[in-house]
Amino acid sequence: MAKIDAFFKLMYDTGASDLHTISGNPPILRIRGDMERVKYKVLEHQELKAMLFEICPEDKAKIFEETGDIDFGYEIPGLARYRANFYMQKNGIAAVFRQIPSKILTVEELGLSPTVSKLALLKKGLVLVTGPTGSGKSTTLAAIVDHANKVRRDNIITIEDPVEFIHQSQNCVISHREVGRDTRSFAAALRGALREDPDIILVGEMRDLETIFLAIEAASTGHLVFGTLHTQNASKTVDRIIDIFPANQQAQIRATLADTLKAVVAQTLFKRIDVKGRCASLEILMVTPAVSNLIREGKTFQIPGVIQTGKKYGMVTLEDSIMDLLKKKWIAPEEAYDKAVDKAKFLPFLSKPPEELGLA
Repeated sequence: MAKIDAFFKLMYDTGASDLHTISGNPPILRIRGDMERVKYKVLEHQELKAMLFEICPEDKAKIFEETGDIDFGYEIPGLARYRANFYMQKNGIAAVFRQIPSKILTVEELGLSPTVSKLALLKKGLVLVTGPTGSGKSTTLAAIVDHANKVRRDNIITIEDPVEFIHQSQNCVISHREVGRDTRSFAAALRGALREDPDIILVGEMRDLETIFLAIEAASTGHLVFGTLHTQNASKTVDRIIDIFPANQQAQIRATLADTLKAVVAQTLFKRIDVKGRCASLEILMVTPAVSNLIREGKTFQIPGVIQTGKKYGMVTLEDSIMDLLKKKWIAPEEAYDKAVDKAKFLPFLSKPPEELGLA
């Protein structure tokens, strides 16, 4: 048993989502969104490095020594998997571990809209799950892929850095490919996937122009592609994709995206006040012919209005989703106000003016 495993057990027992180990500090847990120091001695560089390298694959350790930054997956059988990131900082080595539950929760167990599970039934196109770091994008995608695994008879290929949720093949056949271990890059894996007879491709992170281009290309050639981006809402997601391309290519990408994009799920995570845990609000954009035309014509600023009037298609605005959680008394009015875009809707729920709460 590795020395650091004791902290992973503590994570599990306290319900923490992340473990931070930083030279010059004691270990720190993120519990329900808040950072809490563990009652343990300060870990200095050499001691922490020895602890971390005990679980680090040899090839990754070499890369870390050269670059000062690595990602990999670590698993404690019977407990959980962890997404690890090692990095160098002023006081020495540091690492962050995100706990990945061994059990994949369903859309229903996560309390998400039934529209989300229907995305697993699409035959082709691009589906994006977006949101800030730590908003639960991977958990939502895992639930969608799990549903596809149960109800479809297809070939699913996931490309991640590192592999997070492990799906056991059920009705589908599933291959997990890890960047750096099984393939050189997201782009290389996507190129290869097109020759591997896939029906569904999951791209863990669309982080550069080449990966985004290949994901759109795969979606436009008859595959169902799921991916993630770090954006806050549906319309900004469309703009982000288009803006990453050179100006002389944007018209073509806009037209292709108008035809291939099927849905955007923009996710924000909240701390629950009724029970221990967190919950997600979802802005859902379903790409109808009207939305396709807005994308093609460069009128993405009109997309929020379409979402407001698109409830019959399963669409929901971020504000309506947050309001639903607030009325259920799952979340605090202050956090609802803080994370909403249209804050005016939540002013009546605040006990004090925003200035006094430090939220203005």
